[in-house]
Amino acid sequence: MKKLYILLFIPLFFGCAELQGIATQLPGGAYGVSDAEIASGLRQALDFGIDKQVSKLTQEDGFFRNELVRITLPAELQKVDKTLRDVGLDALADEGLKVLNRAAEDAVKEATPIFVSAVKEITFTDARNILLGNNTSATTYLNQKTETQLYAKFNPVITNSLNKVGATKVWSNIIDKYNSLPLTSKVNPDLADYVTNEALDGVFTMIAVEEKDIRNNFGARTTDLLRRVFGLQD
Repeated sequence: MKKLYILLFIPLFFGCAELQGIATQLPGGAYGVSDAEIASGLRQALDFGIDKQVSKLTQEDGFFRNELVRITLPAELQKVDKTLRDVGLDALADEGLKVLNRAAEDAVKEATPIFVSAVKEITFTDARNILLGNNTSATTYLNQKTETQLYAKFNPVITNSLNKVGATKVWSNIIDKYNSLPLTSKVNPDLADYVTNEALDGVFTMIAVEEKDIRNNFGARTTDLLRRVFGLQD
């Protein structure tokens, strides 16, 4: 009974950083939730983020119509967009922007299964510290663990997608027109690298949206496991 009272009053006397340290010392099953359940709950939250949020990015206009992740032009091409619009070539500028987003949509569609498998890598050791971290600790952890691998998987898909949706041809036309204008310098950015990084940012952004919702909104915890696990950080 004394142990129970101590556990109940811990959140009243310690901040989040201190709780993280305490969490690593608590025995399995503290608060009635085991390390295995916590790890499973975090995996479930991330899986939900992929199912509910990342899947939206694979749809047509999933990036282009989503202000949180919409891919805009890289800094090197901002002047291209402005110049084209200044001379009345708005439609061409819009098409160039759209094909970049189409490539990202296509890449996420192809690479999502690889990303899903990475969710399983969360260990029991990390689980409690992630749970008691900030609103996006699980997303940040996943990003740190998988970004390099995901880039290697996304980049060739992005490159192929840019060709498939005609981005190479569209941007060749855009850049040729821009470079033919007086008083302009030649532009030749690595679009595949840029779109790959933007696509990855978009994936993690949407997973973070779901994680924040589950952490802060009891109604978003739609399973008993989520309610039990994330109830520990309330």
